[in-house]
Amino acid sequence: MARTLSKALPSVPSSLAEVEVIDSARRGAAVAVLVRSPEDDAALEPDPVSGVRPSGKAGDVRLASGPDGGVRWLAGIGTGEPKQLRGAGAALARAADAHIAAETEAGARPPRAVRIEVGENLRGEDVAWLVTGFLLGGYRFTVSAEPAKPGVRALHLLAPTERVAEYAEVVARVRALAEATVLARDLANTPSNVKDPAWLAETAERVADGVPNLRVTVRDEIWLAEQGFGGVLAVGGGSASPPRLIEAEYRPRGAKTHLLLVGKGITFDTGGLSIKPADGMHLMRTDMAGGAAVIAAVRAIASLRLGVRVTALVPAAENHVSGGAYRPGDVVRHYGGRTTEVANTDAEGRMVLADALVYGIRRFKPDAVVDAATLTGAMKVALGLRTGALFANDDDLAERVLAAGGDAGEAWWRMPLLDAHADAVRGELGDVTQAPSGPGGITAALFLREFVDGVPWAHLDIAGPARADKNYAEVVPGATGFAARTLVELAASYA
Repeated sequence: MARTLSKALPSVPSSLAEVEVIDSARRGAAVAVLVRSPEDDAALEPDPVSGVRPSGKAGDVRLASGPDGGVRWLAGIGTGEPKQLRGAGAALARAADAHIAAETEAGARPPRAVRIEVGENLRGEDVAWLVTGFLLGGYRFTVSAEPAKPGVRALHLLAPTERVAEYAEVVARVRALAEATVLARDLANTPSNVKDPAWLAETAERVADGVPNLRVTVRDEIWLAEQGFGGVLAVGGGSASPPRLIEAEYRPRGAKTHLLLVGKGITFDTGGLSIKPADGMHLMRTDMAGGAAVIAAVRAIASLRLGVRVTALVPAAENHVSGGAYRPGDVVRHYGGRTTEVANTDAEGRMVLADALVYGIRRFKPDAVVDAATLTGAMKVALGLRTGALFANDDDLAERVLAAGGDAGEAWWRMPLLDAHADAVRGELGDVTQAPSGPGGITAALFLREFVDGVPWAHLDIAGPARADKNYAEVVPGATGFAARTLVELAASYA
């Protein structure tokens, strides 16, 4: 393994800018001013300090001069909708990072803090969206021998005296949610010559260390074989890097609800013998984005000390090509005894999830189960690249996920579990067939439903929004960390 590369990797998890709420009565001058769009098409008046005319358009950031000759930013927030506020915060962070890097390269020593005036007109939730965008919009993950470019180190929010405590409480929670997104991005962005199943498991143990009431247990390939995890072992059989099962348990005192989270942890996906085309295969380092979201979410849930018990399972394997690879036509026996007839080795995610779902439900007896996976390209066609697909066998759980997504700023669309296609999942050689004909996203969800034994269950297919190729709102190119914040908010709804 090319582990020497790890010396050039960014730290995992990446560090975030510090955020402090400061009483505006004791403030210095603001260096960033939030500008709301006018209600009509009239042009805004020039900024009274710099003379620069802002547009107010969400995400439009204009550099001006302050009264002392320093930097002054005019950041448009549109009409103040949540997405616009996240976009404004992200755009301001990117603009400030670029300015600081350019000034430093020119030999100057620019301030590394941004001070924003947040008047009493901003509600706590507005501050939350703005700070979320700022913390996540400047994210960078680059493997390089060169030192990282300097950027913003701190965000100071200048608030009215009577709002300081409220905003500080909001900021503390937002930071935990942003840290979850950043950790999920880091895990998914890490190159797969470093990120094998063992690395992912070791990293999960490390980031959980010291978090109250959170314990991580790693199961190796010997244990998996003894317990009959046929799906995980079949998928991982073609790789020199053996599979792992990551178990993370958060058990606060007095919790009345137990939530099971299961995340697909395919650390690289060649497609196996049903090999993928070369174009785009490099993106398969992010094929464990569901597992990354689950690891990051349970860590944040424990950090926030939410009053709900959460168990997280990540079956981790590398789907590779070799003499040990599983084959189309194989019949695989999963944990619990159910068998799957393999049709396409590139439909490996559902193979590992099936083992983990049965194991988690039988061992931990949860009240509800949610799995997250970059499962099907079909959902990218159906919903595009910014909306996650939600399948559920329980209406209450589905509504909770949709509401959690709204609270997190992540978009979900509920898809039908069409019983008209249920027979397509029935196997001829095995109990079920792994990649039947029909609508791919729906049949994949129907396959997984065979392994949940009637427990309230939701399946989150994040194949589209887990990766991005350009900036939008708080999202940057690469892994997005999508679903991590939704899972935290879902747990909070039970707490």
